[in-house]
Amino acid sequence: MSDRAIPLVDLDKFVNGNAEERLAFAKKLGNAFHDVGFVGVINHGVPKELVDGFYSNAKKFFAMDVDTKKKYEIVELAGQRGYTSFGREKAKQAQVADLKEFYQFGQEVTDGDPIKSEYPDNIYVDETPEFTDLGRNLYESFEKSGAHLLKAIAIHLNLGEDYFDTRIHNGNSILRAIHYPPILSEPKSAIRAEEHEDINLITLLVGASAGGLQVLSKTGEWLDVLPGENEIVVNVGDMLQRLTNNYLKSTTHRVVNPPREFWHTPRLSIPFFLHPRATMDLTCLDQCVTEEFPLGYETITAGEYLNQRLREIGLKK
Repeated sequence: MSDRAIPLVDLDKFVNGNAEERLAFAKKLGNAFHDVGFVGVINHGVPKELVDGFYSNAKKFFAMDVDTKKKYEIVELAGQRGYTSFGREKAKQAQVADLKEFYQFGQEVTDGDPIKSEYPDNIYVDETPEFTDLGRNLYESFEKSGAHLLKAIAIHLNLGEDYFDTRIHNGNSILRAIHYPPILSEPKSAIRAEEHEDINLITLLVGASAGGLQVLSKTGEWLDVLPGENEIVVNVGDMLQRLTNNYLKSTTHRVVNPPREFWHTPRLSIPFFLHPRATMDLTCLDQCVTEEFPLGYETITAGEYLNQRLREIGLKK
């Protein structure tokens, strides 16, 4: 038995594999999402140099003084683009805000799709122009890898592999650079990120600069997720859990503070929240509703659900 908290899959087996390998990958990924809700992915197609470049530029951005960073905080955008300052976001059940600040990039529509009018423009940082250019490229790379993973999930759910294609085309996905600053004094019960589930279809997370990510197992234990070199961690979000009537698990996770002797170390992590278009219908799939598993959710679109959740976590008034 390996001491890994989450299963590991090789995306190259799906993207470049034969029919048999593709099916085996879809089954392994589907089972991991059903049993654990989290998976490690190698050969994911997101270039290491792109990740490294974005990391070092994100570090430069967060190292700037608060007043400079706040120039890029547009409160009415509810954290969907640009900078969100320290202490503004909390988990929906939490009393205190998470110990983090972040920067977000969203979809840039380039094919004349009328959905462009629904999305605010990205906010470009004058002081670190490379940060925003690399962010754009990383966004596209994550989007591509995420689309392959959703094809495999569609196969596993017997939906036909193209099921998600039109639903995620120019979707409302978000690339977020999260900075957890050094902890300077005893926190008021807050941890770097309180336990929560993600809102979207799937999240792709590129290895953080320090440990701390934990997932809640079926038996109620917190397990440390320690990704290997060049591995990304992918988890199911609430939208995919809803769509599959809880067959695929949106597992509770958190980021804990390091031991006191490491409080001085900051942590940087880069999640990509893959969202569909706002019009996607999240009504539970017929094949996931049975006598044993009766219908668990009312009908809602992805856009309505997102707005509801952004209010709960304090980003939208």
